[in-house]
Amino acid sequence: MADGAQWETVDRGWGRLAADFAALFEPANVREYAALHHLLAVSAGDRLLDVACGSGLAIELAGLRGAACAGLDASGRLVAIARDRSPDADIRVGDMAALPWPDERFDVVTSFRGIWATTPGALTEAHRVLRRGGRFGLTAWGHLKRSPGAWALAPLGLAEPPQVQHQSDMNQIGRPGRGEQLLAEAGFVEIERHELRMVWEFADPAHYVRAIGSSGPAYEAIQAVGRAEFETRALELAAARVRDGLPLRAEIHLAGFTARRPG
Repeated sequence: MADGAQWETVDRGWGRLAADFAALFEPANVREYAALHHLLAVSAGDRLLDVACGSGLAIELAGLRGAACAGLDASGRLVAIARDRSPDADIRVGDMAALPWPDERFDVVTSFRGIWATTPGALTEAHRVLRRGGRFGLTAWGHLKRSPGAWALAPLGLAEPPQVQHQSDMNQIGRPGRGEQLLAEAGFVEIERHELRMVWEFADPAHYVRAIGSSGPAYEAIQAVGRAEFETRALELAAARVRDGLPLRAEIHLAGFTARRPG
């Protein structure tokens, strides 16, 4: 979904199990959030916008670092949770290709696997709302096939082939050179790529199934094969990786990017 009102349909996938996503799945991303905030040196006094903020855990963490935060997401149900987590933040429902803030409003803009190769307009908008010299940070999927935890993403491939292809097209932003190209075309400078490490942990197979099932791509897979088949396949994958006394663990490679708007 690359533009305009189409983003309103995102809530069907990501918002249908918003509480599950917020409580069971999003906390597994905390290493990713902390790593990018560290690279961007987010600190007290920064005005920060998180694009595609989901249920707002990254906003909450940036607030703990002293930033004055704002956020935007297409899912009203996820935004409701984000507002509950950070009542003082300016969090809105909207389209990331048409941000509802004026030019040069923020010192820092972030997006955690929310801006894709298929949504270059969101990069242009992020550039617009950054002050001159402002910092931008983005994460994207990296070398998934080389990731030890790639098994955790396998059930998402049960979606119909056009949807799986669309996911692949989105993920092109993480390919060598592609993210750098898109950032440069949007006007960013001082572009750097970083290899980030994300680890998902789940208490047991049932926890994993419920968590992964709350994601947007899982919604597409469930539409294709049905909830029962999706959950059975996911449960089998997780059961094969149970370790006595230890949580299920899925380490996944991410690509991170930092850049600036020219001063």
